[in-house]
Amino acid sequence: MNKLIGLAASLLRLVPSPVPHRQERLRGQHASVDGIKYSMPVNSDDSPVLMAAFPINKRAAAAILPGTELRPFSLGGKGLLVVTVVNYKSTDIGKYIEYSLAIAVTHGSRPAPPLLPLVFQKTFGLGQYVVDLPVSTEVSVKGGKGIWGMPKHQANLDFVVTDAAVSAQYDDGGRLGCFIEIERPPAVGIPLKLAASNYCAFRGMLMKSDIYFEATGDIALGGDARARLVLGDAPGVAALKDLQPAENPVFTAYLPEAHGVLDDHYEAWFLTAPTAEEAARIPGGDPLESVVGLGQGQEWLAAPDRSTTARTGTGDTR
Repeated sequence: MNKLIGLAASLLRLVPSPVPHRQERLRGQHASVDGIKYSMPVNSDDSPVLMAAFPINKRAAAAILPGTELRPFSLGGKGLLVVTVVNYKSTDIGKYIEYSLAIAVTHGSRPAPPLLPLVFQKTFGLGQYVVDLPVSTEVSVKGGKGIWGMPKHQANLDFVVTDAAVSAQYDDGGRLGCFIEIERPPAVGIPLKLAASNYCAFRGMLMKSDIYFEATGDIALGGDARARLVLGDAPGVAALKDLQPAENPVFTAYLPEAHGVLDDHYEAWFLTAPTAEEAARIPGGDPLESVVGLGQGQEWLAAPDRSTTARTGTGDTR
């Protein structure tokens, strides 16, 4: 097994960087958007990342997706709930935690065949629809939602790493949002170079942005992956409780020091429905007014209350 992992790692090191050449050409340039100053490209360094994916009810996932062009990615007849928590330690807008709860999707006029989107990612618009995205700071909300349309809101967040596990919790207004804990995968040090597309609803439009990560990570698959997911009763996760996440994850991953680039280019489409009445009922995200007046505060709220998710606690599990 160690020889196979070593061979895979050697091959993965040959994979070219996913960061587009344009982002490299922008290096050294500066920008000011909505008053937020960026040194280009929009990047982050030395940021630990926790990831886990859980099978979910695909029909229930489809019911959450807005508009007519997003569909759940299918793996063995199931959809996937993807939990990604990034502890950003070095960015242009300071330190903050970002807690993503998303459904793996494809984008297009027709359903994608199973598995092929994993090979032809761009052809089938493989990505994730971000249902909830709490963050630590006001300025992250102002930039992430106001520029890229991400459903960010400020909440109580933490990110805890021990020798045995990595965990993160989010509370909102005194209520539990989500708790995720993964058993640390074996330290195999797989080199990862990933490009991911985020689809988000904002102002009645579907917004698509791309992020690129490079890191050396530890991954566990199938029966070797162990995680605990607890969904609470905060408003942001209400829609996720109908997805019936499986107890066992498809994979878990821990990236101790990821380096990321968020593309400054993004796309947007109107969210549509067959009738005006149905269009008015599309969950099109927050309105423009939700970001008007936001400042650039970098202060964090208090840490979440871990007593509700201790193994002997009373967290509302799936």
